Amino acid sequence: MFFEYPKLLWLLVIPALLVLHYIYMEVAQKRPHMRVSTSVPWTYGKRSFMTVLRHVPFILRTFALAMIVVAIARPRSSEEMERVDTEGIDIILAMDVSTSMLARDLTPDRINASKDIAIEFIAQRPTDRMGIVVFAGESFTQCPLTTDRATLINLMKEVQTDLIEDGTAIGNGLATAVARMKDSDAKSRVVILLTDGVNNRGEISPQMAAEIAKTYGVRVYTIGVGKEGMAPYPVMTPWGVEIQNVKVEIDEALLAEIAESTGGRYFRATDNTKLAEIYSEINKMEKARTTVDSFPIYKELFGKYALLALLAILLELVFKWFVIRRLP
Repeated sequence: MFFEYPKLLWLLVIPALLVLHYIYMEVAQKRPHMRVSTSVPWTYGKRSFMTVLRHVPFILRTFALAMIVVAIARPRSSEEMERVDTEGIDIILAMDVSTSMLARDLTPDRINASKDIAIEFIAQRPTDRMGIVVFAGESFTQCPLTTDRATLINLMKEVQTDLIEDGTAIGNGLATAVARMKDSDAKSRVVILLTDGVNNRGEISPQMAAEIAKTYGVRVYTIGVGKEGMAPYPVMTPWGVEIQNVKVEIDEALLAEIAESTGGRYFRATDNTKLAEIYSEINKMEKARTTVDSFPIYKELFGKYALLALLAILLELVFKWFVIRRLP
């Protein structure tokens, strides 16, 4: 057992001081007295048990106060551990965040449509470990493999196009995603790589990254985002932001090659509906048994201390009403 707010236990000084004060009032303080010729009658006299009971209300009240202090310090237990076997896989979402993802051929634009549908995909797979890698001219891990869905979704919402230097380093993005799961002991490991452009940056070529993925047994599902031909794109001009049509360039041959060489598939998403269907299809992938890391199970223990305090207060009232009043 441990306390969430251990500093509050200093409040136990209060009932301790009350006990000392009570003892002082009962024992140390001078009492009224009288002179007698002999103390024999009092020496052999027996103290009534009922007179001893008059101290019980104070004891109960002090005990209740101590239990309240312990309860508000929030005692918890973490002795039990949980290790769960799930029917899931390890998945890294590798997302292109280059400025071309601001094109508005998807609603409201490519980057936000991709984020929204990816969040739905995350929510539909509660037993998988998932992570996020973003890439443009460089790549980095937005979120490592985790089963914490709330954190994963929040970090996906924070993905935006100005995170890193512009460009499209598909090889770097894929290599970073593979590096994040190369030590995974899951039987099934998948990278979902989403991009809307042509590889033009990075120290690692897409072909080399695909070979690395194949070596570690990582399947890569590639998604090309964008309509055929032209797409509306916000362009900064001297008169402000204007929407102009720009040519859509996606290296579909490269994306198909990456997917085929690693045992995955290539998809083309030309609108929001198609992108959602692609994620839905990937969601039907086979599953393999994997073990989620051990996590402590915390138990809140303040309830029993609060109950003890309540019982002590009720007993004090009972003593006052039905016992103390009858004392001589």
